[in-house]
Amino acid sequence: MTRTSANDLISQVLDPDSYVSWDTPPEYGDISEDYRAALERAREKSGVDESVITGEGTINGRRVATILSEFSFLGGSIGAATARRIMDGIHRATAEQLPLLISPSSGGTRMQEGTPAFALMVSITTAVSRHKDEHLPFLVYLRNPTTGGVMASWGSAGHFTFAEPGALLGFLGPRVVELTTGNPMPEGVQTGENLAKCGVIDGVVSPADLREAVQKINEVLLSEAPATQPELPDVDTPTPGSVWDSILCTRRPDRPGVRDIVTKLRSSLIKLSGSGDGRRSPAVTVALAKINGRPVVLIGQDRHQQPPHGVHPLGTEALRMARRGIALAHQLQLPLVSIIDTPGAELSKFAEEHGMAGSIARTLGELVDLDVPTISIILGQGCGGGALAMLPSDRVLATSNSWLSPLPPEGASAIIYRDTEHAPQMMEEQDVSAYSLLKAGIVDAIIPEIGDAADEPDAFIDRVLTTISHTLWELDHNPQRVGRELRFQHYEKLAQLQ
Repeated sequence: MTRTSANDLISQVLDPDSYVSWDTPPEYGDISEDYRAALERAREKSGVDESVITGEGTINGRRVATILSEFSFLGGSIGAATARRIMDGIHRATAEQLPLLISPSSGGTRMQEGTPAFALMVSITTAVSRHKDEHLPFLVYLRNPTTGGVMASWGSAGHFTFAEPGALLGFLGPRVVELTTGNPMPEGVQTGENLAKCGVIDGVVSPADLREAVQKINEVLLSEAPATQPELPDVDTPTPGSVWDSILCTRRPDRPGVRDIVTKLRSSLIKLSGSGDGRRSPAVTVALAKINGRPVVLIGQDRHQQPPHGVHPLGTEALRMARRGIALAHQLQLPLVSIIDTPGAELSKFAEEHGMAGSIARTLGELVDLDVPTISIILGQGCGGGALAMLPSDRVLATSNSWLSPLPPEGASAIIYRDTEHAPQMMEEQDVSAYSLLKAGIVDAIIPEIGDAADEPDAFIDRVLTTISHTLWELDHNPQRVGRELRFQHYEKLAQLQ
């Protein structure tokens, strides 16, 4: 495939005539004549003075820093001068509080400089960490090819990672793998398309479409919260009915769920493809979104993808994706909104052998420990450890037909009565309803349904989003129960009230 040059990328992504170079002439010190001659030939061939160029431009008028590899300069390889240039660019982006777009296209470190150049991948990573410490967006666009130390360090450090169509991407290139191991790499493994499918990167985007993707991310991430508090929906909370009737409502296939929230927010929502480390599950949606102009990280359990409606149980891969969302909320200092709607976590040999219980525990611990405002919404079914993992928050909301139970109703009945016929009675006795949860202090407020949410899907989703927006504003301006320590105190006090 043809390779996109650094200058081609600048012309396709940045506003016309907005690019300003940050580069100064590279310094190489005492190097061999052969190496000096190779550098001169590379400059003539590529039209640039090193394998990376740095600078800034604008996208739709908003400043963005760029660090772009040029593969035609010695295969985009990284030497000491290159590493210093990359670090200087990252440090300047950090100092000027700019979002950063990096786009590697490199075979790795420069062979003429050996191991010292290889170790500089650590130095570059420290600069990346300083940029992330400032909670600034860090976007990676992997171009063909990106392998070796670059792929294994700053090329895989993005908050969001996209790839050029058909790009060769991998830990080591296929020729090196075959010569090193004696076994060829199977066709199609080291492609952006396959890595997106596996949940390693977030998607494949053409250079022509990258501008729109970066613009959307910046618009979401750099939005400001509304100046005034959104009004709560003017709807009376309905009188509690039968707990079992509510449970049956939440089991309706046409009951709106997280997919309806995603549809409603689609113009200002960026979905992540997977965990970033090779795990992916349709049972959960992790995304950046704007809710009433406020940027948030959204983690939503998708009941329609889970049995009995779908074929993707809420397993360890789904919880690993959720933990990526939790980490992203911390790194970007964005509020986290978690949507609970699950008939239960995966029960299988695979789940047990891959640490289902430990995965729930880690997710629960990371969420309760998070240092940003958090809201959880029990949207419908809240069954077992899969629901518990996403529950702890500064504010917990529940729709009027939702419920939270340690086990599926039929499972609870089977334990006590050795049948499933007593499930309705067990649910009444176990105080699983939203109203019982409110009374116990587990839930802070009820989001009303007018009868059954399935009969008013659009109005119901609008009500949920408006209530989230109202609650976010409340957490911003009345932070008496926001943050790690106050969250700890709340849940410790909760134990004394039961």
